[in-house]
Amino acid sequence: MPKRPSNQPVHDPRPVVTVLGVGQMGLVCAGLLASSESSREGEGPGLRRPVRVRLWGHNPEEAGRIAQTRRSPRLEGFILPDEAEVALKDEPALRGASLIVSAIPVQFIRDAWTRLAPHIPKDVPVVSVAKGIETTTTLRPSQIVTDVLRKTGRDDPDGKPRRVGCLSGPTIAAELARCLPAAMIAASDDLDFAREIQALFGCSWLRVYTNTDLLGVELAGAVKNVIAIAAGIVDGLQAGNNAKSALLARGLAEISRFGVAMGANPETFFGIAGVGDLATSCFSPEGRNRSCGEALGRGQRLEEYLDSIPYVVEGVQTTRAVMALATKYRVEVPITAAVHAILFEGVDPIEAIGRLMAREQKAERVG
Repeated sequence: MPKRPSNQPVHDPRPVVTVLGVGQMGLVCAGLLASSESSREGEGPGLRRPVRVRLWGHNPEEAGRIAQTRRSPRLEGFILPDEAEVALKDEPALRGASLIVSAIPVQFIRDAWTRLAPHIPKDVPVVSVAKGIETTTTLRPSQIVTDVLRKTGRDDPDGKPRRVGCLSGPTIAAELARCLPAAMIAASDDLDFAREIQALFGCSWLRVYTNTDLLGVELAGAVKNVIAIAAGIVDGLQAGNNAKSALLARGLAEISRFGVAMGANPETFFGIAGVGDLATSCFSPEGRNRSCGEALGRGQRLEEYLDSIPYVVEGVQTTRAVMALATKYRVEVPITAAVHAILFEGVDPIEAIGRLMAREQKAERVG
């Protein structure tokens, strides 16, 4: 029997998962999916490991450095497994993809997906790990992707809606990179797709639950960023744990009230994607939004702080979008309004807290 020529490529039967974005969550997702550990058997249909993983970044130079060193200054101590490919061009990154993981900061999703749209297969499903709301449209991450693909003619040729979902929850990337125990939510309006995400990402150190309330899960992940900025301001002012815990409780009520007004399931906000993510974001010293708020509480100017860090603080721009949606849906969001006043109206943090404390006293209501 003739032998295969040594220079002839060997067909790799594994499905391809393309991860868009080389920030912390993009690196973590690529590393998790490229690991040798298989996901739990019998926990859902469809795609599951082992898969081929491709990592794409909008800057070829940065992607090239990651390909060579398997490291990134964005996530100290993380080493990208050799099994993960790093794509330096757009088209090869998406060729034959069976799933796309979108790990692009929310305010940049539209530009990146518009650029990549000509290369995106028309039937490939998408899972987003971004948390925020687009300021120009007030769309959630999954909605931005759907909107771009519709406008660029990349909808399913049979007219079927593209399967989209999100993966959310308490996700401090530095902890995930060290494989510390964690839990997340795989959310999609399509339960079967949520189960596929669950089966793909679940492993010995990451427990994944499903949820069909995509709206609620994405809103929880977005608005908790705003509340986390407020929690950081409390830290920066050294206002104490009593104040911070009260802020967390009232912040949860604000998130729930906001989400329910937009049509979300109230139970979502009292689970992992809601109170779980909120608690982590408000108390973790590594949380980006909390750290930003702490700097503001200590007197640093917003522009100065943002210029000094190498990552995006999603809650800053999301604050604008939440205020716009709160006005549209006539929802009272006093904590978000206070954060907006500090970020964009020049109000001193101490004055903003004073305004919150001076509000009319009333019976407690959650949601």
